[in-house]
Amino acid sequence: MTTSQELFRAQVARRILTARPELATRFDLLTADGLLSARREITRAASDAKVLAVCVLRDFDLPAWVRATCAFAARVEPSAAANWRRDFTRTVFLAGNPVNLTDRFAFDHVADDGSAAWQGPADAGASTALRRLLKLFDGAAELPTRPSTVVRVLADRDRRGRAPVRRELHVATAGVTIANCLVHLNHLLVEAVADGIVGPGDELVVRQAPWLPASAGPFAALRIDGTSERPDHLRAYTALTEESHDA
Repeated sequence: MTTSQELFRAQVARRILTARPELATRFDLLTADGLLSARREITRAASDAKVLAVCVLRDFDLPAWVRATCAFAARVEPSAAANWRRDFTRTVFLAGNPVNLTDRFAFDHVADDGSAAWQGPADAGASTALRRLLKLFDGAAELPTRPSTVVRVLADRDRRGRAPVRRELHVATAGVTIANCLVHLNHLLVEAVADGIVGPGDELVVRQAPWLPASAGPFAALRIDGTSERPDHLRAYTALTEESHDA
């Protein structure tokens, strides 16, 4: 019988194959040891990422940030998205007020409420000055649970005949800091937008709970990672369910 760990390994292996197919020739991504070795190499290489994005955060409200992140991701050209993906959509989160920075730095996207702004994805050197000026966003507090919220994303984008859909966006909170949530959810959302899983006018029902419910699937996208205590033991941190056409 297939275990959840085997399913999680398969999901992580698919993500690695999409971004860096050459790693499959060096590591057996479907075994626990091979996948862990590949992930360790990816982690070591992250500090030398050639392409990255930078997100400047004034404050963090999860539903508002979900909406703004999808809007940012939709503005990334396919060629830039492909290059970014080879560096596993690395994004650096900095603390600052975008309104106070627009006279010194050009942002590629600014949230409607001014709570966040993005540069890139681009060559890492392009954001050096901004990254030297600001500190990392302090998200050490644990992510709270909260009632479900419906977020409509990309409402101003051309649907091109695609009917909006509704999906549930599950976010695990147990042992997850706000900083960790930003990382996990960022990877999930920007890659889902790039893959067309999340599109114009879609509704995302954001559900925050200690753990992703086993009954929530089937899933269209999952963010899987190890834990700090057991890097070899995989856990689902965020997920998008399959669509329903009632948005």
